[in-house]
Amino acid sequence: MKMEDIRLSTSLELLAKQLVEGFITGLHKSPYHGFSVEFAEHRLYNQGQSTRHIDWKVFARTDRLYTKQYEEETNLRCMIAIDCSSSMHYPKETMQKLRFSIYSASAIAYMLNHQRDAVGLCLFSDKIEELTQIKSTPTHLAKLFTLLDGRLKNTDVSRKSTRVANVLHEIAEKTHRRSLVIIFSDMFEGGDNDEEIIKALQHLKHNKHEVVLFHVTDHETELEFNFDEKPYEFIDLESGEKLMLNPHEIKDRYEKELKEYHSKLKMKCNQLKIDFISANIQDGYSEVLQTYMIKRSKMR
Repeated sequence: MKMEDIRLSTSLELLAKQLVEGFITGLHKSPYHGFSVEFAEHRLYNQGQSTRHIDWKVFARTDRLYTKQYEEETNLRCMIAIDCSSSMHYPKETMQKLRFSIYSASAIAYMLNHQRDAVGLCLFSDKIEELTQIKSTPTHLAKLFTLLDGRLKNTDVSRKSTRVANVLHEIAEKTHRRSLVIIFSDMFEGGDNDEEIIKALQHLKHNKHEVVLFHVTDHETELEFNFDEKPYEFIDLESGEKLMLNPHEIKDRYEKELKEYHSKLKMKCNQLKIDFISANIQDGYSEVLQTYMIKRSKMR
């Protein structure tokens, strides 16, 4: 399902459900056991096990004892961190980068909750603005949807810079070890802070977290810098700085520098065994959900 297919009047929880159900329907033969808490597979009954999950119908047919295994038997803890700095409000008219991240996070939170996994939420800019506990209850999920929906409806246009490194260090310390940390960010911190971001990612891995980084951008304009050949006024959403220029005059240099940064970040993530996903806000949500499902299956 793509951004334009979503009815914005619908509640965030219902949107998340639609995204997940659309994704599940699209899987012809899923390699993932038991979405929700539905029956996953049979296992031979071992002496001393509880008889609660014995499948008596199978016993009647085979004269052998099998138990039903449910996905809820394997739980994980997940912290979803969303960059809410001003650069994530691009394009300004639609806030599409932030909207894409929130819809993606909502769908993942919905899946986690229905698999009896625990999920928490971190909203940040230059500092952590919201940080919840990691829980698996329906009331906690409702709280997360309320926080995310409130962020979508927030019309505050005050400039907020990005301090990804500082926030990730804090998340590494405040999140229970061996959790799954999912990050949605454009990673546009500015300055010469690349090494600090890498150190923060290393901190997460040092604390035994599994990490997925969704690098959220508009590929057409932010990575490929495709604009009409005419003068534009570009405004930095975080600093307010304005610059008048013809994009074609700097396109080659811009693309080169962005590609170098993108490649370096991806290479460092690969070295740290961090899943790096270049998420295009013009695409649908299948890649986001599939990445989560693959990561979860590996953590079982």
